Amino acid sequence: MKSASGTDKKLIGLFPDKGVLRWLVAVISSILILALNFFVHVSILKFIVSGSLQPLLLAIVAIIWGVVGVYSLHHSLNFCVSLYPYEWSQRLQHLIFIGPAITLLIWLLLLPALRTFRLSFLDKLGETFVGLENYKYVFTERTMVLALQNTVIWVIVGTLSCVSLGLLIAILADRSSYEKIAKIFIFMPIAVSFVAASVIWKFIYAYSPTSDTQIGLLNAINTAMGGEPKAWLTMMQPWNNYFLMAILVWMMTGFAMVMFSAAIKNVPDESIEAARVDGASEIKIFFAIIIPYIKKTILAVTTSITIFSMRVFDAVWVMTGGQYGTDVIATKFYKEYFTFNNSGTGSAIAMLLLVAIIPVIIMNINQGKEEEY
Repeated sequence: MKSASGTDKKLIGLFPDKGVLRWLVAVISSILILALNFFVHVSILKFIVSGSLQPLLLAIVAIIWGVVGVYSLHHSLNFCVSLYPYEWSQRLQHLIFIGPAITLLIWLLLLPALRTFRLSFLDKLGETFVGLENYKYVFTERTMVLALQNTVIWVIVGTLSCVSLGLLIAILADRSSYEKIAKIFIFMPIAVSFVAASVIWKFIYAYSPTSDTQIGLLNAINTAMGGEPKAWLTMMQPWNNYFLMAILVWMMTGFAMVMFSAAIKNVPDESIEAARVDGASEIKIFFAIIIPYIKKTILAVTTSITIFSMRVFDAVWVMTGGQYGTDVIATKFYKEYFTFNNSGTGSAIAMLLLVAIIPVIIMNINQGKEEEY
């Protein structure tokens, strides 16, 4: 954004910085410019929503409007700021920069969270106050307790598996002559959406009766070795939860590997060589030198995957629909709120998930601040 001192020299000459006339011109001009922007963009939005254009043309118009609209809004606000006295223009510049972001955060995050919190104390229709009944249901109802247990298993087993495998592969790949090729193949799954990955793994676990051809990879191998086909996702409870976690491990191990690999390369070679000269084994070097150097990265990766595990939904919903004892918090929320139209219980589940995730997010943010300093 341009400095106000450089853009409004002419205006300073016409209206003194502390003059009433300058303030009057600045305020009126700002109101008119903002009103014009609002009218133009609302008119364009109504035109797009009306559906009078062909889909392809509509997409082109929307893209052009997005780019040109942001550009014009930026320069309009910049011009409005330049109209004010220098001291005030400097203050307003900060508001221009962070104002839209704060507005979106309040509109899209804070207000919905407050509304959800209010609904969690109301009945199914969101009309009658029921106190803590919805929260009592969350912590006592049988299927809800099972969903909480499964979520804890996802967080502990899934996160530890991703972090451990990612760290192991990063160490091994760092010493391999095929490091780049290995990392490409291991990192590749993260480029696939969770839904697409779930569809892939659904074919791997697919089950057909003994008399039919097995299209599932696992059952095809199992029957080829003389075994019987198994319904991995339906009949093998509670192991089916761990089979679902394989999708998380398959996708997030590559992310952990890349983060750890970058951190390991920053470990001073002098420290490692000195330890080897002193007769330290590779295992001792790993735990005494490498781990302390990359502990901040380990914490950052762990918290990121923990958040991902807490809100897992796609894999469970695509693979089992939350049936056969595989429900997690996110699938229970979806069922209560959208399938059973129970806004009270659904909101209580959502608040529980939010409260569980917030401490992990704060820990992640604090860790990022520590790395900056």
